[in-house]
Amino acid sequence: MSVMSSTFQGLAKNKMANKMALRYGLKFGADRFVAGDKEEEAVRCVKELNNQGLLTMLNYLGEYVFTKEAADSATGHCIRTIDLITENNLQSNLSVKITSLGLDISRELCMENLRKILNRARRDNVFVRIEMEDSSHCQLTLDIYKELRAEYDNIGTVLQAYLHRTLGDIEDLNRYKANLRLVKGAYKEPASIAYQDKAKVDQNYMEMIKQHLMNGNYAGIATHDDRVVEQVKKFVAKNNIDKDNFEFQMLHGIRGDLQKLLASQGYRVRVYVPYGVDWFGYFMRRLAERPENVTFVLKNLFK
Repeated sequence: MSVMSSTFQGLAKNKMANKMALRYGLKFGADRFVAGDKEEEAVRCVKELNNQGLLTMLNYLGEYVFTKEAADSATGHCIRTIDLITENNLQSNLSVKITSLGLDISRELCMENLRKILNRARRDNVFVRIEMEDSSHCQLTLDIYKELRAEYDNIGTVLQAYLHRTLGDIEDLNRYKANLRLVKGAYKEPASIAYQDKAKVDQNYMEMIKQHLMNGNYAGIATHDDRVVEQVKKFVAKNNIDKDNFEFQMLHGIRGDLQKLLASQGYRVRVYVPYGVDWFGYFMRRLAERPENVTFVLKNLFK
């Protein structure tokens, strides 16, 4: 990680920085990665992407709440997002972070809120993705997913390539016919549980993609890396895996050229579209991931 990226990551934890972000809104280039802080902005963004032949995954931003009121509010925003998808005929899934639904308060509260969301989503035929967060929530998240998978078909979760445990989780989830979003991982984790070497993470990422696809389960392959895309293309062609069994997933504001190219080639492409007022932490993680993102923001600071 670059010194500049480390600086931005540190800012994400700074209370003053968060207050400034809320005061000044989507400034400093954040609107490249976040659709907006209002519902109409998110809807407009998704419609534009759908018109380009791209699917989307909406996420009302927020995580790590510690009061029931905040968890209930986040639940309401998720249900409202489902309503926006339905009312506007959007080609979109819903993504949720369960720490925003009260997981750190009690498992029972979180499950109650998740069922509210999933019931509305099932009624409206909307798929819901339970996001994976830091490693301290990994087993809890998978346990919750397994319990709910017995009740709901419209549900999936996420696995991270940088964790040592992930290939075992892929095999364990096979009996649930899990729809998985496969990512490399964006949280800082210790070497005792996570690979620190990028090459090892990349290797594990391809192994988990191949294992999950060969199990015959649906994969959301989250990458902006041309090399990964080409490896996946060759693998699915060699193994006669239908394009309907997977999709490429990318972040709003990153590699729009690649998104449109893949869609034109007949691949499903889904764009992760976050929105809402609590955008600062998400924005800082995007900066920490790629030095070119930092350069983009610095240029805009001085415009």
